[in-house]
Amino acid sequence: MSQSPPPLLRVAGLIDALNMRLGQLCAWITLFLVIGTAIVVILRYGFGIGAIALQEAVMYGHALVFMGAAAWTLQRNGHVRVDIFYQKFSPRRQATIDGLGHLLFLIPVCLFIAWNSWDYVSSSWATREGSNESGGLKFVFLQKSIILLLVGSLALQALSDLIKTGYRLAGRLPEAEVKHG
Repeated sequence: MSQSPPPLLRVAGLIDALNMRLGQLCAWITLFLVIGTAIVVILRYGFGIGAIALQEAVMYGHALVFMGAAAWTLQRNGHVRVDIFYQKFSPRRQATIDGLGHLLFLIPVCLFIAWNSWDYVSSSWATREGSNESGGLKFVFLQKSIILLLVGSLALQALSDLIKTGYRLAGRLPEAEVKHG
C-alpha cells in the first residue's frame, strides 16, 4: 500500500497541474496566431480588406500565449538563465538559489506588478472597456486581465516550487534534475 504525499506536496502538485494545463492551452493558441496572422495578411494585401477584429484577436492571443504560459515555462525550467556558475553547483545548492530567487525576486515582482496593475485592470472592467478601433473587439478588459493571470499563475508556481524546494532541502524529496534546452 503506497503512502499518499503530505498535504503541502499535494497542494504543489495541484498548482503544477493547473499551470501545466494553462500552459498547454496557451501553447495551442499559437496555431490560431499563425492562421489568424496569415488570414489578416491575405485579406489586407490580397484583397485590400482590413480585419481589425481578427488583428486584435491575434494580439490578445499573443498576450495570452506569453503571459499565460510563463508559469508553465518556469515549472519546466524553460526561462533563460545565465548559469555559468549555477550549472556546476550541487542540486542542493541549486535548490537553495532557486528558493532564494523566488523569495527575493519572483514573489516581490509579482506583488509589485499586481499592486501596480490592479487599478488599471479594475477600471477597465468597471467600464467594460472595448477597442477604440471601428470594428474592433469589445473585450479590452479581458485582455488587460491577462496581466493578473500572469501574476497569479507565477505566484502560485513560486509557491509550489518553494514547497518542493523545502522538502528537497529537508531530504524528504529527491533532488530535482535541472534540464536545459
